[in-house]
Amino acid sequence: MAHLQDQLDEITAQTRTLVQAERLAIGERAVQELFESGIEERILPAGATAPEFSLPDFSGRTVRSTDLLALGPLVVNFFRGRWCPYCVTELEAWRDLYSALRERGALVVGISPQAQRQNDFTASQHGVPFPLLTDAGCAVAERFGLVWTVPAYLQKYYRGILLNIPFVNGDESWKLPLPATYVIAPDGKVLYAEAHADFRVRPEPEDVLRSLPAFARSE
Repeated sequence: MAHLQDQLDEITAQTRTLVQAERLAIGERAVQELFESGIEERILPAGATAPEFSLPDFSGRTVRSTDLLALGPLVVNFFRGRWCPYCVTELEAWRDLYSALRERGALVVGISPQAQRQNDFTASQHGVPFPLLTDAGCAVAERFGLVWTVPAYLQKYYRGILLNIPFVNGDESWKLPLPATYVIAPDGKVLYAEAHADFRVRPEPEDVLRSLPAFARSE
């Protein structure tokens, strides 16, 4: 199976051949400003205690982190939304490794600010077998130190390409999480934490799997 980052780099290469340089520069500016803000240094780190959360899946059923952790370690993937090709490619990578994850006695959830209907579309279109949860207003992502607000010039650009994030998310905040991956032990301790200001960079799921402790399969 191809490495995730290789797949993401291919998306980047294709984008650079299709999108005008002045438009690409808008996104590059946003990434640079986000990096310079120091947000990567403020995320909830490995060794910390993860905040508990209760969030709805696309059916409206409440999913609680405490219930999931009672079954074993938990991988939490924060993603921006179904409109982001990098995010859906990463979700598909976790989809393809889902059996390996379960063999290690672990579970995985995806969390994004997009509305429940959007998560329903995402799961259906990409065959995602694990819960996709709606974090309205990025309230949970905020507790993990991941949240930023899309600046006005990038909002204008998104609107210009018909990307209506307020519609997708169901609010006018323009808040998004950094794409991030966490591994949480059953006792709530963070075993792995990685997030990047550059949305085009993601950890390899196989590397994340290696951080999982040895647990008996819970089924």
